[in-house]
Amino acid sequence: MKPTVDQVWDWLDQVPDPEIPVISVVDLGIVRAVAWDDDTLEVAVTPTYSGCPATRVISMDIETALRDHGVKDIRIRTQIAPPWTTDWLSDKGRDKLEAYGIAPPQKAGGPEKCPRCASKNVSRVSQFGSTPCKAHWRCNDCLEPFDYFKCL
Repeated sequence: MKPTVDQVWDWLDQVPDPEIPVISVVDLGIVRAVAWDDDTLEVAVTPTYSGCPATRVISMDIETALRDHGVKDIRIRTQIAPPWTTDWLSDKGRDKLEAYGIAPPQKAGGPEKCPRCASKNVSRVSQFGSTPCKAHWRCNDCLEPFDYFKCL
């Protein structure tokens, strides 16, 4: 018996992003569609940016999770249009990022507060962080460094 699309979405919500394992690929917003094409399950994935080094790993992790649930015929399709945006992050994902110590993206261009102590007294150290989608910031009150997930 084929699993429902809703079941598949629930399973994919358990697949962690390899660079930020606290957030799922569903919460990250990169799983764009799930549909059955006859007996083949097709999953559309939009990378966070075209050169993301984790794209292949994410596809393999999705396929492994689906196979672990008994799905045999799987097609992972990379969908680059429309391009991924941080607007696709779920509210749950934004909360998980902050709890993990990464400031979630803000429309204003920088973090509104330190994810560790909630101080608004923060400053950018570098536009380039531990991965291309993050910038390096510091709290001027608790003096802790933190990553900020850049708006894209």
